[in-house]
Amino acid sequence: MAKRFDLPGVLPVFPLPGALLLPRSRLPLHIFEPRYLAMLDDALKAEARVIGMIQPSGPGDKGLQKIGCAGRITQFSETEDGRYMITLTGLSRFRVRSEVDGFTPYRRCEVSWDGFGRDLETSDHDTGFDRKAFLRILDRFFAAQNLSADWDTLKDAEDELLINSLSMLLDFAPEDKQALLEAPSLSTRRETLVTLIEYALRGGCHEDPMQ
Repeated sequence: MAKRFDLPGVLPVFPLPGALLLPRSRLPLHIFEPRYLAMLDDALKAEARVIGMIQPSGPGDKGLQKIGCAGRITQFSETEDGRYMITLTGLSRFRVRSEVDGFTPYRRCEVSWDGFGRDLETSDHDTGFDRKAFLRILDRFFAAQNLSADWDTLKDAEDELLINSLSMLLDFAPEDKQALLEAPSLSTRRETLVTLIEYALRGGCHEDPMQ
């Protein structure tokens, strides 16, 4: 796990709508645009091998959200035509202070890690998690969306892995993904996730919302 002094003050950033990376989670990415291939090449030369995932704040990628998540490149492979398949492992969220001018084809930001100390811990816990109730509403959501799932794996997954994986994988709007990213704890992320699922189900469901 990264220590705070290992985290750089300037990060190359990858603005990608709807893509969510969370601390201690893994995000596979397919890199093919020339500017991001250059970013990856530079990141792989650095000891930290860290890039920042962040969402645009509007159409295109000119504006950036204020909070993103840094990930370390933990796996990568190159295809015959020069593209990369990589895996980022989430380290810590960050807050953008300013964008850095420079000559790189990709964007870089001066960032602050203050306020995200718990991201560097080995795990987070949700003491109020009602797994059975959560899986019931998730079952309804999957049915409504015509999604399949490995329910044995979901039932056995650790709380953090379950909540964070669903937050990253489910198809929510970019602003909803940002809300999941900015949730201050695992319990608030779970509450936000349930709210988004209930919102998606609203209109065809007459049961009381899950508490």
